Amino acid sequence: MKRILVTGGAGFIGSHLCKKLLEKGDDVLCVDNFFTGTKKNIVDLMDNKRFELMRHDVTFPLYVEVDQIYNLACPASPVHYQFDPVQTTKTSVHGSINMLGLAKRTKARILQASTSEVYGDPEVHPQPESYLGKVNPIGPRSCYDEGKRCAETLFFDYLRQHNADIKVVRIFNTYGPNMHPDDGRVVSNFIVQALQDKDITIYGGGSQTRSFQYIDDLVEGMFRMMNSEKGFTGPVNLGNPIEFTIKGLAENVLELIPESKSKLVYRPLPEDDPRQRQPEISLAREMLGWEPTIQLEEGLKKTIAYFKSIQ
Repeated sequence: MKRILVTGGAGFIGSHLCKKLLEKGDDVLCVDNFFTGTKKNIVDLMDNKRFELMRHDVTFPLYVEVDQIYNLACPASPVHYQFDPVQTTKTSVHGSINMLGLAKRTKARILQASTSEVYGDPEVHPQPESYLGKVNPIGPRSCYDEGKRCAETLFFDYLRQHNADIKVVRIFNTYGPNMHPDDGRVVSNFIVQALQDKDITIYGGGSQTRSFQYIDDLVEGMFRMMNSEKGFTGPVNLGNPIEFTIKGLAENVLELIPESKSKLVYRPLPEDDPRQRQPEISLAREMLGWEPTIQLEEGLKKTIAYFKSIQ
């Protein structure tokens, strides 16, 4: 039994990760400042004697004793991370410094939940881990993109300077239950709009592509990475390599909600919005024995059922 800290543990991804770790028999300390996380996501875990919840902001130091740290704390959708961009950057940078300091003191293994956004609007397709990215350092998305890039820098400098036991994963578009209905992400947007018979808003012409992985696949990949052999640091892409257009996703959602009266409408593409996003996952296959198993239609059905339950 390990003592495991999950920062951002009441968020979309963090809540699923906490549940999986408890099922594995570990002690879980869930830390969240509830900026985007919610107690609703973890209410079914509260009665578990091996689960502990702490309200805390990772931009301040944390003094606990743990064996592993999953560092997930950071708003991850544009509507949330652009609300207070300075705080978003501080969460990635100061938060990483504080969690790496904790890992250094306790000799804990620490995993950074990085993002496909480190690749920016890519000129290489699909994106392998070796691709250095094309990121605007002064745009409206920079607080998140560059904050996560700086966090990766800190992790590898702690490895080189302090021999920290680090793991880094780059998470591609993920969806599933516990998503915030107003987070502005494309899957939740389309489902909520379809369920409410509102127009489904597509930015640009809808030909831009994304690769969507279901939350259970991601959590399994993160768990395997955390418990992979020492010395294998990553970064490792975790995402579904099957590519879909945004318009195709909208049409899939409408097919799965046949009672919806929604129609497709088009709006201008936001600044710095990537045209393509698709992971190259051969490293995850080779080193972790991991690849997604839940296809889009199955995952969308589960996600639609969740949003219907909270309407």
